Amino acid sequence: MDEYRGVLVFCEVEENIAPITLELLQVGRKLADDLGVELLTVVLGSDIKRIADELVYFGPDKVYVIDDPLLKSYNGDACTTVLERLCEALNPDIILFGQTSVGRDLAPRLSFRLKTRLTTDCIDLSIDQDTKLLLQTKPVYGGNALAVYVCEVKPQIVTVRSKTMSPIAYDENRKGEVIEFDTEIDELIIRTTVIEKVKEEATGIKLEDADIIVSGGRGIGGPDGFEQIEELSKLLGGAVGASRPPCDLGWAPSTHQVGLTGKIVTPNLYIAVGISGASQHLAGMSESKRIVAINKDSKANIFKVAHYGVVGDYKDILPAFIKKLGELK
Repeated sequence: MDEYRGVLVFCEVEENIAPITLELLQVGRKLADDLGVELLTVVLGSDIKRIADELVYFGPDKVYVIDDPLLKSYNGDACTTVLERLCEALNPDIILFGQTSVGRDLAPRLSFRLKTRLTTDCIDLSIDQDTKLLLQTKPVYGGNALAVYVCEVKPQIVTVRSKTMSPIAYDENRKGEVIEFDTEIDELIIRTTVIEKVKEEATGIKLEDADIIVSGGRGIGGPDGFEQIEELSKLLGGAVGASRPPCDLGWAPSTHQVGLTGKIVTPNLYIAVGISGASQHLAGMSESKRIVAINKDSKANIFKVAHYGVVGDYKDILPAFIKKLGELK
């Protein structure tokens, strides 16, 4: 493959187009315009014409549809194979995935198949005007520094952290082409199958989608403290998070864990209560737009990344904060 051209976005579908896809289309549109190439997107699934038609209104010049009953549920083996065939046909210069459970599984598989490299968890992307290569910025050293990577091997593949890019707006005046890409899937390539899906009952806003997160750490002292955390998050219209110790101790569900081994979040407001600021936790939330730390220890590491800090016992601070919010509402 000699000539690489175009920016390809992998569209994730939940019940509808996943929010991360809209963020990828926004940054993909800018990258494509800077390079003077087309913005392409691909959607995989079964009976997904409605999704494909809707994608046109979010900016891509072409939407490639791979529709097959074997793609009804995500399967890494099948998705990697059909994407490999699509990329061999299109020769995209840049391929964008979300830093999601699907993206973290699929992007490394595809980069291996295409004999290229992968940069994960990017928070900023731009084009070097001299080389026309993709500048890939990501946090390193537990979020204490930012590194810019450049890959001279093509295609250039990256995953992008959710909520670090603005989503592209819906516009019915946009026009694009929907193209069915035929690729027969041999069932023999599928080496793993989903036996059963168990959905966890969840209420409220998903942690990774929340604009406001109130998180508790070991300094909360026990599960009772999370009642105040939850009360505050409800008043703010946010979600409840936690550092690893409360999750390991059973004070909070593991799905609430924020950090390197949990969920990476970038809300507009992150309130850290009783969290010391271990590097593993900071790696999961240090890119939040505004960070408020509440801790008894004035030397706690969390204050190094916080925009606002309150030194004191959360048992005194949170009730006063909750009372004031109630009055304001």
